[in-house]
Amino acid sequence: MATSTLREYFAPRVDPSEVAGVRRIPVRTPKGSFTVWTKRFGHNPRKKLLLLHGGPGGGHELFESLEPWLAAEGVEFIYYDQLGSAFSDQPADDDLWTLERFVNEVEQVRLALGLGRDDFYLLGCSWGGMLAIEYALAHGQHLKGLVIANSTSSVPDFNRFANDVIARRMDPAVIAEVRSLEAAGAHDTPRYMELLVPHYWAVYACRLPVWPDGLNRAFARWNRHVRKVMLGPSQFTLSGRLARWDRSGDLPRIDVPTLFMGATWDIMDPAHMRWMSTQVKHGSYHHCEAGSHGAIWDDTATFAKGLLAFLDAVDQGKKTVAF
Repeated sequence: MATSTLREYFAPRVDPSEVAGVRRIPVRTPKGSFTVWTKRFGHNPRKKLLLLHGGPGGGHELFESLEPWLAAEGVEFIYYDQLGSAFSDQPADDDLWTLERFVNEVEQVRLALGLGRDDFYLLGCSWGGMLAIEYALAHGQHLKGLVIANSTSSVPDFNRFANDVIARRMDPAVIAEVRSLEAAGAHDTPRYMELLVPHYWAVYACRLPVWPDGLNRAFARWNRHVRKVMLGPSQFTLSGRLARWDRSGDLPRIDVPTLFMGATWDIMDPAHMRWMSTQVKHGSYHHCEAGSHGAIWDDTATFAKGLLAFLDAVDQGKKTVAF
């Protein structure tokens, strides 16, 4: 896994504009208009699932493991590369990388795709979960259901978990060297990733012995600059523009049925994920026992079954699901 997952982001750019279901959506920003890439699968008048990938700067490939599960159940789902990611435009203007602008982008995508209260489910993983929380607080009236997976409602809480729990599980010599390299600003050195890949990513990001092609491609296209602006250069703790981001106190304002999904080996505290489910008005929690931050890949069946059960329950008029 070590080298194949670190292909240093040089995968070839393929223009998928001729692929069926693909649509480039214009997005207006304070810095001009750009386009973002989307791809729609299937048709379901009551279950349309828009997918918000992680990162920032990740890509839709992170969701590819769900394709057979969603298709088999007839769920309509839409891949969407956020601005700055993968097949979407990648403008070189750091003023664009703010939560408020990303939320506005998601709303423009929703309008362009014709999604609304009767059919619109939003699934956000990791950074995408943070974005989904912000979207629900700003535009929750348009949602039928919300799914927050392997994420957090507080960057300070995430950092406490990283330092108080995960760091103490790791080899003290490894974590000491990681922190020394970070203090020296050596985040881009080979040694930094040599330490983190086997001791951190292979344990907490995806526990499969060989990473799947979709996950490798997502890492290969990752826009690390956008991630650095928003969440800082460290792979272990978060800083950047979102260093103080904390929406825990605002969770009770979310009144749409919401599923939170955590995992045993997640870099996001599963206890915090479960707690989040008690704070929204209609929250459910589903745990991926064998999963990591990439539970969508290393505990796919558990993840997918929980997601599908939630979609079915909400479609039947239920507000919560017991797992």
